[in-house]
Amino acid sequence: MKRRSFGLGLLALLAIPGCSSKFKRYNGPEVTSVVVNKSSRQMYLLHHTEILKAYDIDLGFAPAGPKQFEGDGKTPEGTYLIDKRNPNSKFHLSVGISYPNAEDIAYAQSQGKSPGGDIFIHGEPNKNRKLAKRKNWTAGCIAVKNREIEQIYAMVRDGTVITIRA
Repeated sequence: MKRRSFGLGLLALLAIPGCSSKFKRYNGPEVTSVVVNKSSRQMYLLHHTEILKAYDIDLGFAPAGPKQFEGDGKTPEGTYLIDKRNPNSKFHLSVGISYPNAEDIAYAQSQGKSPGGDIFIHGEPNKNRKLAKRKNWTAGCIAVKNREIEQIYAMVRDGTVITIRA
């Protein structure tokens, strides 16, 4: 019996390094801002003026111009905050953007419409993985590869400023 217990324990111990968590640790310079350039499909994590990481991104299905209304398929433009995170997202992991702000809401309401919401930086879909193979496949979010959202999720704190430029 001792031999069997030892063997099972050893097997479990050897299996641990093969396990990989989507929750990474980050022990580097603080990310002080995030900058998204929609036209070049690039996102940068910055420590003041130093670029810590750069990512290729996908955007909403109608990426030109700022998001104005729910369902328009556009990614917002402007300055917002990272305001939440979702470890149980249907897109691997996701980090929330504080869209809509007061100006976004006022404009949409002046047009008799809703500004929409639920804008995130997220990974690939947990289901329908083929969707992420297309360009500009989101409903208005900013999408990266799964391994990249794991880095972003670890590096970027709630309250970080994000500037989304045309």
